[in-house]
Amino acid sequence: MKKSIAVVFDSAGTLLHMYRVAKDINSGKTITGVESTALVAQRKGRALIVLHTEPAVILSVDRNMRVIDFIEGHGVAIDISCASIPFSLDEAYDIIKDSHIKIGDILQVVDAVKVHCPKIFYVAAGIIVDSNDHSIPYVLSTGGRMFHDTKDTIDQLKARGVDVYIASGDSRRNLKQLAGCIDIPMERVYDIATTREKARIVLDLKEKYDRVLMVGDGLNDILALRAADIGVVTLQQGDERPEKLERSADVVIRDIREVLGIVDSL
Repeated sequence: MKKSIAVVFDSAGTLLHMYRVAKDINSGKTITGVESTALVAQRKGRALIVLHTEPAVILSVDRNMRVIDFIEGHGVAIDISCASIPFSLDEAYDIIKDSHIKIGDILQVVDAVKVHCPKIFYVAAGIIVDSNDHSIPYVLSTGGRMFHDTKDTIDQLKARGVDVYIASGDSRRNLKQLAGCIDIPMERVYDIATTREKARIVLDLKEKYDRVLMVGDGLNDILALRAADIGVVTLQQGDERPEKLERSADVVIRDIREVLGIVDSL
């Protein structure tokens, strides 16, 4: 027998207010307030790679060390968080291996995030690879802190008997910290979820629940928004969202608390 309602949240920009900084490897310039998925979507053949390591580990090594030497020397696993076309991990690894980017490039954006957000919830680092010219156009860092009404919204959803899930392209390390703060069991947390995987998660949940809501804010949420009984795009992050994203949703909100009203209307 199906249960009543499940709500699936993306994390970055949905449960967490994000600050992102990228470094253009070709020009050496830093870019603030970027959207990771938008940088990937700029050109077909790009993918966002996450490094499964603590920032403290990156901070402990020589800034002049090549990133590939750091990955191999410290046994750091990598994953594809999102891609503009199907992308293999082997291809991504080969691009990083042939690149001369250094740990200092990553630390530059990590430092910029930490300076801007001293009370940050977590800091993560990533690399954008491009298969067109076998290059790394950007490295980036993101930091997140919970929106002021995130925890109360999750608590009220659970009080209404709603089951809450997280499906995110973020790492399990970061999502574990977030899930602990808002009391979501890790069996309901899906990490490193690509665009297609988020849609599959939603479709699987629709087999178990009468209604499934997907709440997201990025281009990598589009398929899940369309797959859900109700797709909700949130603009709480404050930056401009692509029109294509808003068209994929049934409802557009400006505060996470508005999810409560949507649930109450069902």
